[in-house]
Amino acid sequence: MTSAVHGHADARFDKVTDALADELSTGAEIGAAIAVDIDGELVVDIWGGHADAAKTVPWAEDTIVNVWSCTKTVTSLAALMLADRGLLDLDEPVATYWPEFAANGKQDVRVRHLLSHTSGVAGWQEPMTTDDLFDWEKATSLLAAQAPWWEPGTASGYQALNFGFLIGELVRRVAGKSLKDFVGDDIARPLDADFQFGARPDDYGRIAELTPPPPFEIPFDRLPEDNPMRKTLTNPPSEAGVAHTTAWRDADLGAVNGHGNARSLARMLSPISLGGSANGVQLLSAQTIERIFDVQSHGPDLVLAAPLKMGIGYGLSTPEVTPFLPPEERVCFWGGWGGSMVLMNPDRHTTVTYVMNKMRPGTLGNERTARYARLIYEALP
Repeated sequence: MTSAVHGHADARFDKVTDALADELSTGAEIGAAIAVDIDGELVVDIWGGHADAAKTVPWAEDTIVNVWSCTKTVTSLAALMLADRGLLDLDEPVATYWPEFAANGKQDVRVRHLLSHTSGVAGWQEPMTTDDLFDWEKATSLLAAQAPWWEPGTASGYQALNFGFLIGELVRRVAGKSLKDFVGDDIARPLDADFQFGARPDDYGRIAELTPPPPFEIPFDRLPEDNPMRKTLTNPPSEAGVAHTTAWRDADLGAVNGHGNARSLARMLSPISLGGSANGVQLLSAQTIERIFDVQSHGPDLVLAAPLKMGIGYGLSTPEVTPFLPPEERVCFWGGWGGSMVLMNPDRHTTVTYVMNKMRPGTLGNERTARYARLIYEALP
């Protein structure tokens, strides 16, 4: 273990530790953490760098960070758990549980369409501000009332900000509690995972400061006004600094405001790689895990413009999107704005997670993500 990197890693992952140390030394990283769980054992749990841009506060063992869209991996897990309990049917219309959602031609949108980003409801039709994201009733009622932007089930269109409202309203209706509370009560606490939607004031002092990425290179104003990418990614516009506000940390944003670290993400998502249970806690059945790999769409995503292969709840690895993974293996995954990533491989009983505070362009990983993942897979037996 280098002096710049702390924690522990099996010797076969020395190159991963060295890579993190190198990225920290060059300034490509400010602070970051990587975890690898194999067969329920945390064989890599490393962290290093600083929790603030001024590099005055070390990234510690218990540092947490807003993980942006890696939050969606936990939200999807919540929905799959409810399906496993018989409270949600993945093939049923959303309106079975949320009758208002049937409005404007959405009566045939299925639960699996929401989970695979193929619903045609990638964002809000009506103008939204960031403050509107903190109004659950307004955000969900607008989504229920609007028409789909394309025929549901025919293509994916990344539900960047509204995913947590779509799934969260289903959770609220069938579980009788908010998505935030379900994740806390039914996932994080049973697994003893240091993860929460938003953040409690007592934890503010250990939250890493995010360094925003460069502005989007996409000239949104040159796209047609009805373009799904423009409508989704500019309404409301993304601004990384909002994650440091109390309003953001108080909110229930199952798409984007999860706070945790690599260790806690690995602990919560490892049941998908391990047949359904981890740390003695059963979350899913093998049958439900198999449903993740039912391909719902495969082609250009109408929001991200990437050739995505979508399963139920997660993206499925392909050489085009995850070239750093073995093409013959079944891996489900998702990433977060700035570069963070969660990879789950049931065939190898392996879960890989990476979080950081220096954001770079990319929702599906970037050059740092690819470097770490490639070295991890080279070290696997």
